Amino acid sequence: MKDILMMDILSLHNKIAKKEISCIEITKAYLENIKVKDKDVQAYITVTEEEAFKRASKLDDELFDEKDLPLLYGIPGGIKDNICTKDIRTTCASKMLSNFVPSYSATAYKKLYESGMVLLGKLNMDEFAMGSTTTTSYFHNTHNPYNLKKTCGGSSGGSAAAVASCQALFALGSDTGGSIRQPASFCNIVGMKPTYGTVSRYGLVAFASSLDQIGPMTRTIYDNALVLDCISGYDKLDSTSVMTLSHSYTEDIGKDICKMRMGIIKQFSSKKIDKQVSKAINDAVSWYEKQGIEIIELDIPSLDWAIYAYYIISSAEASSNLARFDGIRYGYRPDEYADIDQLYQYSRSQGFGIEVKRRIMLGTFVLSQGYYDQYYNKAQKVRKLVKAEFEKAFGMCDFILSPVTASTAYDLDNTKKDAVTMYMEDIFTVPVNIASLPALVLPCGMSKENLPIGMQLIGPKFSEKTLYRAGYAFEKRCQEAANG
Repeated sequence: MKDILMMDILSLHNKIAKKEISCIEITKAYLENIKVKDKDVQAYITVTEEEAFKRASKLDDELFDEKDLPLLYGIPGGIKDNICTKDIRTTCASKMLSNFVPSYSATAYKKLYESGMVLLGKLNMDEFAMGSTTTTSYFHNTHNPYNLKKTCGGSSGGSAAAVASCQALFALGSDTGGSIRQPASFCNIVGMKPTYGTVSRYGLVAFASSLDQIGPMTRTIYDNALVLDCISGYDKLDSTSVMTLSHSYTEDIGKDICKMRMGIIKQFSSKKIDKQVSKAINDAVSWYEKQGIEIIELDIPSLDWAIYAYYIISSAEASSNLARFDGIRYGYRPDEYADIDQLYQYSRSQGFGIEVKRRIMLGTFVLSQGYYDQYYNKAQKVRKLVKAEFEKAFGMCDFILSPVTASTAYDLDNTKKDAVTMYMEDIFTVPVNIASLPALVLPCGMSKENLPIGMQLIGPKFSEKTLYRAGYAFEKRCQEAANG
C-alpha cells in the first residue's frame, strides 16, 4: 500500500496502462489510508467510499488500450466542498447547506470524471471559503499533517491536508484571495491559482465572483500541470470563461531557465516576515540567480492598498451572492417562524457562521447608499491601479518571486485573533486575485520546528507554463538535495 501512496500520477498511469496494478487496488490503498489518517487530520467532510469502489471497478472493466488511456484514468482525488458534485452532498462547510445535494456537477469536476478520476470524497474548508484556517467550518477543524496542533491554512485547508497526508493524490481547491496558495505553503505541497477565466467557475458556489478561481493542489509540479490540463478550457456555461489556444501546461517543464528575468517586489521586502521564512525565500532567490536568472527589483506602490480593496470588493460580492440563501428554495430552514420576515431572519442568523455574517454585513455596508462611492468605487479604482502596475512590472521580468505568508503555520488555538489581524495575513496573496494573475506555490524549505515554508511565483496573465517551468527547476534542485 505504501508504494502506491508514494507514486505520482504518471507512475500510476503507466502501471494501470500496462495492467500491472488495478484501479481497485489504488482506490483501496487510499481509502484505507483515509480511515487511518483522517481520524486526526480530519480533511474530509464526506468520504464517498461506496461510490469510489463502484467507479474503480467499472474503470477496471472498461480499461482502454494503453495508447488511448486518459492520464487521470483510475487516479484518486478529492474535491473541495464548494464545488458541486451531482448526487453527492456539497455543503460549503456550512450549516446553511449541510444537507444540500446538487442535481448537476461543476464543469471542472465533470472534466475530471470524464478523464477517469475516482472521487474519494468532499474536502473540508472554511465556511463558504471565508477564512484562512479551516476553523470556520460548521463540521470540524482540519489539522496540519506536519503538526496536528497547527492550522493547515485555508480556505482550501482540507484539500491541502488530504494531499499532504496521502489521503488523495490530488485535490481541487478554490482561490479567492490565497485560499489555494496559503494552505499549500503550510502543508508542503504545490498549489496553482490559474489566471482568472482559465478554469470554468460553473458549479463553484460563489463567494466573490470576480475573484474566485478553481485550481489544482498536488504533491509535485508535473502532477499539478497534468490536472490543470484536464480542468482548463473555455466553457459556454461560464460567462467569465476565456477562450485560449489549446496547449499542454507540461510542455515547457524541464526546459532551461537560464536568461529568464525574475522580479522581487520592493514593497514585500519591507514587510515584517519571520526570519526563517525570510531566509528560505532569500536562499531561493540566490539559487535562481546562480542559474543565470537576472534579478530585478520592482516598485509596485499600489500593493499597500490592495488588501483593503480586496476585503471591500470580496465582501460586497459575498453580500450579493449569498442573498440567495433565504430558507425558501433550498438550504437551512428553521422549524418554527411566525411569518416570512422571521423565516428570512432565522434562516440566515442560524444558518450562517460568525465569519460569513461579518462579511455579509461589511459587504452590505459598503454597497449601501451614501457609502458606495466612498468605499466600493474607490476599491475598484485601486484594483485598476494594481492591474496597471503589475502589467508595467511584467514588462521588465518574466515572473515574480515572493513569500506566501509572513510565518509558518500557526497554532490552532491562536486562530481566533481579531478579524483585522487575520485579514492582514493575506497581504502577499490577495494582489494576485485583484489583478486576475496566475500564481504557483511550491515548497522551499522547512523551519527548525519542522513546519513547511512555501514560496510564490507570480506571472502575467496566461503564463502558467512559465511558472511551471521555473518552479520545476527549483523542485528538481530540492529533490536532488534530499536524495544526497
